[in-house]
Amino acid sequence: MAQAFLDMLYSLGSCLNCIPGSPTLKINNRSFKILRLLGEGGFSYVYLVQDTATSELLALKKIRCPFGAESVAQAMHEVEAYKLFARSEGIIHFVDYSIASERSDPQSKTVYVLLPYYRRGNLQDMINANLVNHTRFPEKRLMVLFLGVCRALREMHIYKGGAGTGGGGAPPERMEMRAGAEVSKRRGDKGPVQTAGADEDDEDEQQRPLMGDEGLPGAGEVRSYAHRDIKPGNIMISDSGADPILMDLGSIATSPIPITSRSLAIATQDTAAEHSTMPYRAPELFDVKTGAVIDTKVDIWSLGCTLYACLVGKSPFEMRSDETGGSLSICVLSGDWRFPDEGRESKKAKAKGKGVAAPGGGEGSSSSAAAVGPAAGADDEAISEPIREVVRRCLKVEPTERPDIDELIEMVERVVDELPEDAS
Repeated sequence: MAQAFLDMLYSLGSCLNCIPGSPTLKINNRSFKILRLLGEGGFSYVYLVQDTATSELLALKKIRCPFGAESVAQAMHEVEAYKLFARSEGIIHFVDYSIASERSDPQSKTVYVLLPYYRRGNLQDMINANLVNHTRFPEKRLMVLFLGVCRALREMHIYKGGAGTGGGGAPPERMEMRAGAEVSKRRGDKGPVQTAGADEDDEDEQQRPLMGDEGLPGAGEVRSYAHRDIKPGNIMISDSGADPILMDLGSIATSPIPITSRSLAIATQDTAAEHSTMPYRAPELFDVKTGAVIDTKVDIWSLGCTLYACLVGKSPFEMRSDETGGSLSICVLSGDWRFPDEGRESKKAKAKGKGVAAPGGGEGSSSSAAAVGPAAGADDEAISEPIREVVRRCLKVEPTERPDIDELIEMVERVVDELPEDAS
């Protein structure tokens, strides 16, 4: 009962932050006015803030760490990833960060991360706008954006040491990219962002080694990292509208990861369940087996789901599980998906063979296609075959059958070259 009362107070605090008169936040001698809440998830909250001295708009990510050093280390994992890829094109960089103690509980830490603010929002916002306005992405523009995502992801999949450090501060001496860790799962703080500043203990916390045994790649050394949570909501759009920017690096992990024990398999699966969004999660992360190898092919699968969502309005496995009423995870593990019009074509062909008229709509129920917007309607046939083939290649259940990032980039470049110019 007491916890429920606290949750209610936290929720009220969150609302108070979205109205005029919200408090200012101080991070490393810079003051920011909190304008509104942009989003939340798990233990993190993202606010739109304005520098009181320069009027610059930034996004502030507040990561609450209620479980001591372990949860601080988890938050710093994300900060260190921002440092690692600070000079990588197409990957979001951080502006500044701070670790502070909560006034109400000095033992509870909060990590504040300042990030660029993109006024156009993310790719999911564009998908939602298409659904509302009954429009669709011009194919060539969509594939150019998708190519940009692939190229940004290549910076992670084929990372060259010395190329990405710097930017928001001195690079860490060592960096832990966890293979998996069983983390306590509790609902995060819903309370207001308080005025924060790092005291001496917090400065020590920032300097404390939080890295694992594996160091950063040396100059020219190639190392591979997987994002593990590629989805439309994690792809920002630059203010020019031309370039995608990968964000949310809290899920990143080294690649490949050989699963050498049952405990590591369970830990990897649990970490994926926490950090990798289910409709975009690769099948090998749903059921991690001893002896398997988890590598960057998980991102290729997620790219296929993301491209499909841009074309149709939602993930292929959300689409299929809605049609059949079945489990999303079973659809993923069995590779059960299709383009909406493929179901209609099959039904028409079957009806034609019987000499009867085919009813409208897709297989299952006619309302399921309409529910996902214009891309699932009569214009599905307009999706070019080369684009469909990109999705099919990415969504192979067996990871070894998927292209690697270089092969995918080559494929998408060919598609972009072959597509006609979009109508004005």
